[in-house]
Amino acid sequence: MLRLLRLKLTDFRNYPALTWHPAPRISVLFGANGSGKTNLLEAVSLLVPGRGLRGARAGDLARHGGDGGWAVAGRFDTPEGETDIGTGALNQGERRAFRVDGAPPRSQAEIGRRIAAVWLTPQMDRLFTESLSGRRRFLDRLVWALEPNHAREIAAHDTAVGSRNRLLAEGRAKGRQDLGRLDPAWLAGIEDAIARHAVAATAARLILVRRLNEHTAASGFPPARMDLACPIAERLASEPALAVEDWLRAELQASRTRDSAAGSTSLGAHRTDMLLTDLATGTPAALASTGQQKALLIGVILAHARLIETVRGFAPLLLLDEPAVHLDADRRSALWTVLMDLPAQTLVTGTDSETFLPLAGCASAWAVGGGQITPDSRFLPEGPVPETR
Repeated sequence: MLRLLRLKLTDFRNYPALTWHPAPRISVLFGANGSGKTNLLEAVSLLVPGRGLRGARAGDLARHGGDGGWAVAGRFDTPEGETDIGTGALNQGERRAFRVDGAPPRSQAEIGRRIAAVWLTPQMDRLFTESLSGRRRFLDRLVWALEPNHAREIAAHDTAVGSRNRLLAEGRAKGRQDLGRLDPAWLAGIEDAIARHAVAATAARLILVRRLNEHTAASGFPPARMDLACPIAERLASEPALAVEDWLRAELQASRTRDSAAGSTSLGAHRTDMLLTDLATGTPAALASTGQQKALLIGVILAHARLIETVRGFAPLLLLDEPAVHLDADRRSALWTVLMDLPAQTLVTGTDSETFLPLAGCASAWAVGGGQITPDSRFLPEGPVPETR
């Protein structure tokens, strides 16, 4: 089983220094807005591949008033044994680095093979009313937790798309009428890379969607069906991957003039949208109420945690930031019941400790504020006292 045994922060966000030992099962963090609850969840999320639950830049993570450097370190009990994972930057503006057991990893995929985490944040409440890029990032985080190499495919694809856009922009700036004469070999090579990585990334997304749809939602939450709005996915449903790559290369070549005028690449993995539908009512998430959307998202996150456990043999860390907001009393009760049954180690936040009292018999709780966390005696004993020096 996967467990975070110790979290250590140095000049991270509002924490000058903190060493915390989360509860083995459920840790509740409560306090006023701005007290630093989400910062603790963000610190944990930075120890898995990606930019964390806020998607923040490395330069924004250092504590105000510090020397510009910051560090987050976690000791984990994994199916392969205990391991130390750390990340941070020594100076302001320095690129963020990872360490695994004291040494630089070959890639972030090496970290992804050891640990996994999924999370829910208040920003996701707007997932179905804002741009498709947010839904696509949400989808890709779900894929990464099952297929660590997916991040590399997405990065390679996006790099190739950026290169194609720049090359087409150069041709437009020079006033060329025939874009087919604009470094055709180079352009064809870039489009070949887009096709290969787009098809690989879309195939991984399709596998995730099919697996997730096979898992019923947790009790008390509406079952949902996930779909992809993507012409590449539509073709992969009935054609071999190599044939889809050939089709995509031809489409990219044919669209050069149109894409040059638009200043963007009109076809690729960066155009995929994720759709979610309430199976019980047939209501698309985009048309559902705020409470229904929150319930659907929680159901997806919990089903995803169970899917990871099935596929990888261990449940991921579950980071839930203000999950009770927009939930009625029955849904809150259902959420606490599911969390008590899940084998995942869970960190959950909220402003009011009273909300979490139904978990008092199986969770430890801490009041958060002033760069410190203080155990709440109404919940289970917390184990080692957090260190702030």
